[in-house]
Amino acid sequence: MIRNVVFDMGNVLIRFAPEHFVDRLGLQSAEDAALLLKRVFRGVDWSMLDWGALDEAELEARVLPELPERLHESARALIYRWDEPIEPIPGMEALVRDCKAAGLGVYLLSNASARLFDYWPRVPGSECFDGLVVSAPLRMIKPMPEIYGHLLRRYALRAGECLFVDDAAVNVSGAMLVGMRGLLFEGDAGAARRAIFG
Repeated sequence: MIRNVVFDMGNVLIRFAPEHFVDRLGLQSAEDAALLLKRVFRGVDWSMLDWGALDEAELEARVLPELPERLHESARALIYRWDEPIEPIPGMEALVRDCKAAGLGVYLLSNASARLFDYWPRVPGSECFDGLVVSAPLRMIKPMPEIYGHLLRRYALRAGECLFVDDAAVNVSGAMLVGMRGLLFEGDAGAARRAIFG
């Protein structure tokens, strides 16, 4: 029986699409857009935010020297303000609220930098969550078994009573390896609703 639903954040609750974030800058040069995309999001440094090995200021210090000065402000916008505005995934706020109203536990397990705590209150439905586990402060990321175990221990959850919803198959597999149920989210809030409520 499902008693708790554990959601990923990016591309489950809100849109995380680096190409889209770069497009929102309205740059005139496709070459500049490609350079920003590659240097800010596609290098190893961005993933180090999720690991907690870098913070945004340290990422900025690494990225800016490798970009022409004309792109510095755009790079800062991507590093510090990619979440402005937050773009919810259709139907997911209502699903979160319905889970809460039905008496289910609602949790977040996200690979993200510690800055998540700054913008999390702006994520629609965030006030419904009973707990958050974020990778950076823990220095561990999905799909490491340890991060799922941390969630279960911290909130005294039974793995078999949890459904984990993520857009990455490898992360869903990681949850299933520790005994959680898993749902690969492919953008369909209705399918997620059926998996939870039948």
